[in-house]
Amino acid sequence: MEKWSLMTITVLLTLTVRWTVSLSSYSGAGKPPMYGDYEAQRHWQEVTYNLPIRQWYFNTSDNNLLYWGLDYPPLTAYHSFLCAYIAKLINPDWIALHASRGYESQPHKLFMRTTVFVADLLIYIPAVILYCCSLKETSTKKQVSSALCILLYPGLILIDHGHFQYNSVSLGFALWGVLWLSYDWDLLGSVAFCLALNYKQMELYHSLPFFCYLLGKCFKKGLKGKGLVLLTKIAGTVVVSFAVCWLPFCTDVEQMMQVLRRLFPIDRGLFEDKVANIWCSLSVLIKIKNVVSPQTQLKLSFAVTFLSLLPTCIKLTVQPSLRGFKLALVSCALSFFLFSFQVHEKSILLVSVPVCLFLNEIPFMATWFLLVSTFSMLPLLLKDGLMLAYTVTMLAFLLACVASFSIFEKTSVEDLQLKPFSLFLKRYVSWFKSFPRIVRSLFLLSVTLMGVLSLMSATVRPPQRLPDLFPVSVSSISCLHFLFFLAYFNIIILWDSKNSRSQKKVS
Repeated sequence: MEKWSLMTITVLLTLTVRWTVSLSSYSGAGKPPMYGDYEAQRHWQEVTYNLPIRQWYFNTSDNNLLYWGLDYPPLTAYHSFLCAYIAKLINPDWIALHASRGYESQPHKLFMRTTVFVADLLIYIPAVILYCCSLKETSTKKQVSSALCILLYPGLILIDHGHFQYNSVSLGFALWGVLWLSYDWDLLGSVAFCLALNYKQMELYHSLPFFCYLLGKCFKKGLKGKGLVLLTKIAGTVVVSFAVCWLPFCTDVEQMMQVLRRLFPIDRGLFEDKVANIWCSLSVLIKIKNVVSPQTQLKLSFAVTFLSLLPTCIKLTVQPSLRGFKLALVSCALSFFLFSFQVHEKSILLVSVPVCLFLNEIPFMATWFLLVSTFSMLPLLLKDGLMLAYTVTMLAFLLACVASFSIFEKTSVEDLQLKPFSLFLKRYVSWFKSFPRIVRSLFLLSVTLMGVLSLMSATVRPPQRLPDLFPVSVSSISCLHFLFFLAYFNIIILWDSKNSRSQKKVS
């Protein structure tokens, strides 16, 4: 009873933080002619309510795809239609065809903010609470602390309730998938992930861990017996889930192809804006977009992404475990973010939510990563006028993690889960003994650097000949951090079996 009372207080507190952030500005506020993501979501409501389904993804006189054309999967479109239906009951002007373009008002802002708030409350927050309650060999205090810190993660709050998007829906479905797989409810987990993928195509970042984990389980059970039955059930569940989501578009091949073209627009280029991945960072030195053709860019990014994913996916398929699955979600999503084609700065959220699952297990590294991931989106947040919200939520999250997990005391090789790697490295490197001290110093240096750059980005005018000095600095420094974290999580994954063997020997 005490646990649920504390969880209720935690939810109310984090809901208050979300609503407070929602009082801030949003993407493209008062900036015609294109405005921003807020207008994109409103426009999708306008299109889905007023036009027949067959026109939602096509360029017509009533649906100019150059003006925030729908480019997310069917579940997003259905969600937009549902919101539009409610909007029509309150004020038809909000979704009037053509006439509502660029519509802004306080009542409409309240309505739009409420739709995000409700989606978060119904899908993402319950998944977080139930996940934290399912943590084994963990005290009630740690479960509540984990829920508080996950729900206070500033990146998701600032993007969904500040900038304005519905990332909590797809991420919430993915989290439900993780939760159900942890209970061995493989079919429900498959349905949940299919819903996530059919809400946002960026959930492909998580697709390989789900696929490899479930395939590995089938192999483990034996493909001539129970494993084959499970594989058939999972395959059937996935096909039915996709068929239901895509049913209105399955009547015509051209309809399906047009939706796919909208979901995967290759012509947009390797990256957009100042994203903290390897291609944008390298472009500071080599203008990749000018030197390499778009087709070669696509092939290069695919090859590098595939090679970076391969070790983790092979390990997970051969040795499927729930812990390995969660680590693979982090590693694979981070590989996609760093190396894949057409990456947005907000895609780092697809890495951050799986990292949140390790706040109880590896609090120091998880906290560090989550701070960097939010910092990497600073240029976007500044553009939206969210500097105050960014500062307050970052500090609140850091304080919550320090108070809940005493992160500075969790830097030994055992706490960082690097014991087997340290035993391997001791033969070659003598300074690894002082690694805890080094990593604490790096953390403090990192936080100081992020603080200084955040302050300078908000207050100092860059030199005239270097107008992008601060955004480029933020993305490059964040990229270096992410490469470090990719190496770290891959080391844990690849040395994990040695750890289990050494534990057996000790036993």
